[in-house]
Amino acid sequence: MPIIRNLTSALILLVVPSLTMAQRMTTEEYIAKYREDAIKDMVKTGVPACITLAQGILESESGNSKLAQEANNHFGIKCHKEWEGKTFHQDDDARDECFRKYSTVLESYDDHSDFLKTRSRYAFLFELDVTDYKGWAHGLKKAGYATNPHYAHKLIDLIERYNLEAINNEAIARMNGAPANAAATLVRQVSVKDKNVSAKSDRNVTTVINITPPTYYAEQNNVKYVVSKKGDTWVSIAKENDMMVWQVLKYNDALRDDELREGTIVYIKPKRHSAQQKFHVVMPGESMRDISQMYAIKLSSLYKKNQIEPGTVVQPGTKLKLSN
Repeated sequence: MPIIRNLTSALILLVVPSLTMAQRMTTEEYIAKYREDAIKDMVKTGVPACITLAQGILESESGNSKLAQEANNHFGIKCHKEWEGKTFHQDDDARDECFRKYSTVLESYDDHSDFLKTRSRYAFLFELDVTDYKGWAHGLKKAGYATNPHYAHKLIDLIERYNLEAINNEAIARMNGAPANAAATLVRQVSVKDKNVSAKSDRNVTTVINITPPTYYAEQNNVKYVVSKKGDTWVSIAKENDMMVWQVLKYNDALRDDELREGTIVYIKPKRHSAQQKFHVVMPGESMRDISQMYAIKLSSLYKKNQIEPGTVVQPGTKLKLSN
């Protein structure tokens, strides 16, 4: 019996670490799980989604750190004197430091954006273009977000390694088909004669002219796309890009009767057979076509890679293979 008991104990010791390792979230899973939160924050506050995700990955070890697991704190934000919420203590730059504790990860994401938006030392960042992730990365380090001297380079490496810039493009696509810092109107200074002013005097008048937002072009997975504007149709996009309608429909796995909503990504070149990311975890409400559009991978290839019958509805939580 002692031999059997010892053997059982040894097996348990071998199995438990394996289970623990299996439960760790990968960086790809982290991106798939929280990309939507980062996009919503970018639309709401102007903090680039790629920066938010890169910081989340780095600060929380892709959601696996003790602070992330036990306090839902994904950005290493400390209490500071104004914090009145729950707290979590652990050693960091000093012993037993106070960190903010959140009820959900979403609260952590919201607080991260508010933290940057409401502190004067980060104000200069919001003068940068949302696509300037290198400027944001170096700016965060300059403003003192982290003490690691390589912090900016670590963020930039994560953004480029996991193509997080594409998630920025997705957020921009939701901003009515124009870059986030583009004006919705054109302001022009004109000089006019005012009858109530002397003939020798001119008065400068600011005239505000409503204009149609320009077509916004970008790339995902090295495939060029446009972002649909209000009033766009499959036909109008085909004409604007010197294409046949059937090409636009084919490149987007779409039918002519499919509704084309404002802010939709429309590929004007064929999608790829593989994505740059390795896999995607299906979120509630996502279809196979949604995912194929998200990563610029052919819908037929997505089905084939995952040995799924075309037309099958995938369940949330399903892990889909995107590349070989």
